Amino acid sequence: MSSLHKSRVFLEQPCDKDGGAASQGHTWPVLGTGLPFGNFSRFCGAEQPGIPCEGGLRCLCWKILLNYLPLERASWTSILAKQRELYSQFLREMIIQPGIAKANMGVSREDVTFEDHPLNPNPDSRWNTYFRDNEVLLQIDKDVRRLCPDISFFQRATEYPCLLILDPQNEFETLRKRVEQTTLKSQTVARNRSGVTNMSSPQKNSAPSMNEYVVLPNGCEAHWEVVERILFIYAKLNPGIAYVQGMNEIVGPLYYTFATDPNSEWREHAEADTFFCFTNLMAEIRDNFIKSLDDSQCGITYKMEKVYSTLKDKDMELYLKLQEQNIKPQFFAFRWLTLLLSQEFVLPDVIRIWDSLFADSNRFDFLLLVCCAMLILIREQLLEGDFTVNMRLLQDYPITDVCQVLQKAKELQDSQ
Repeated sequence: MSSLHKSRVFLEQPCDKDGGAASQGHTWPVLGTGLPFGNFSRFCGAEQPGIPCEGGLRCLCWKILLNYLPLERASWTSILAKQRELYSQFLREMIIQPGIAKANMGVSREDVTFEDHPLNPNPDSRWNTYFRDNEVLLQIDKDVRRLCPDISFFQRATEYPCLLILDPQNEFETLRKRVEQTTLKSQTVARNRSGVTNMSSPQKNSAPSMNEYVVLPNGCEAHWEVVERILFIYAKLNPGIAYVQGMNEIVGPLYYTFATDPNSEWREHAEADTFFCFTNLMAEIRDNFIKSLDDSQCGITYKMEKVYSTLKDKDMELYLKLQEQNIKPQFFAFRWLTLLLSQEFVLPDVIRIWDSLFADSNRFDFLLLVCCAMLILIREQLLEGDFTVNMRLLQDYPITDVCQVLQKAKELQDSQ
């Protein structure tokens, strides 16, 4: 990663008068032999509009910055083909084959009596695995359906549905069918960061029922269903962490960016590309989602305290005010840091912030500075407000100009 960020960018296509990439055709950065690629400050400086989306430049840069693609362009085609085929294999092994097995399980008396059955206590039982996966699936389904509710994108049909799964000739059980099962509708399942699974009757839960969400007809699938599949496969491949609420907010902006790529060929493979970029990003931030690591140096508690220690160094008066009111960083910074600010700003602004985060050589140290900058930018309101007012400010951040936030964070970075 360090060599990537220390290298320089060489873009052979011209830029338009506003500094963005020229929009004629696909304006891919051209990498010559030995030409390094990496000075994203041209686009990601606090005063800049971010990596241009024209020509798919942002999608490409994110794939490089998240270590999905190497710097050498010559190897991109082979790497993408290999990774996308690997993802297809995941689909076959974790969604299609279990769906076929479920359709066949219990068909014959011999299967039920001598091999496996729903009450089999063996942890290796196919039924046991199936029911455990359903708990995870239901929580994922509940979360992805409400992803980015302020825009309609995730509710719309994707132009590239997964034909491996949606082929009308297939009779196996898909994730959609699993969620629609009566046994899943009868309970609400939630798994928190402690790993505890809670179940409650839907009659006691005021959350919208699944019937209130529009499901597209057979042969079509919404973007949120693609995100659901990505998260389910990630959970299957990473049983130690599986799925924790909030991961949907991390994968959402990644998938949106790749699924709106101007390059139709790359857009068609947004699901696979998002999966691997999400996996690489989670490798860097997964400790935030593991409660047993909270108090370690790589845990979320340490990072929240680092926000306050930075604030103490930069603005002692504001730090003492928050201390006096007993406003702990856990009250607001937990969400800011864990979800990479994806809940504090609208999606286009989140993407702009992520441009700068991904492009910074110390990306998550920079995130701490962004959080500190957010506090300093509303210092006057915080100094005047009481506990209730200040908590409202911190949980519903009032500043919408993300360039102002990034500029302040850069000032803090430069002053260190």
